Amino acid sequence: MDACDTEVTAVSNDPADDEKAETDGGVRAYTVRLELVDEPGELLRALAPIADNGGNLLSIHHERGSITPRGHIPVEVDLESPPDRFDGIVDALRDAGVNVIQAGAEHYGEEISVVLVGNIVETDLSDTLSNIESNANAVVRDLSLTAPDGTEAVSSARIRLAIDSGQSDAALSAIRSIGSDKELTVVEPLLGGDGA
Repeated sequence: MDACDTEVTAVSNDPADDEKAETDGGVRAYTVRLELVDEPGELLRALAPIADNGGNLLSIHHERGSITPRGHIPVEVDLESPPDRFDGIVDALRDAGVNVIQAGAEHYGEEISVVLVGNIVETDLSDTLSNIESNANAVVRDLSLTAPDGTEAVSSARIRLAIDSGQSDAALSAIRSIGSDKELTVVEPLLGGDGA
């Protein structure tokens, strides 16, 4: 049976879990967007941290025909959990190596765009994007690559990122460090200006 046709529900049989859920205000529904490699077992591996941390799956939208800019498959998971457990679920997903694109409705409040210039393809674009997402606590929303002289020459990539509100400086600092490590020039947006 294809994993897309399987309904998975995670529940806990521990009575202490029920008691905690009743005393912390009950449960709340959340949406988590993931990016998975198209390999057998990846979806199941991504769901285990949710169940292991007290989350209850409501629905899974897994569309193999849709590919992200990094060549992975987007998966949207609706779940419910007590509010005090949600961050633990997200942390457990990341600790398990699952790429969390968005967690909760208000997770990312700002967007910034940066341009990277250099041997982008030669320095492993996929690795660069992964490092940006994990070290800058950002999500790649859009990517545009320009390589007028081929992928082995200097190229540029415009990357639109979703970040937590108020975290522009920290995200840009992490991106500068990644650019420096890979000998890429980072063209940054102007922040804090009045547009005049």
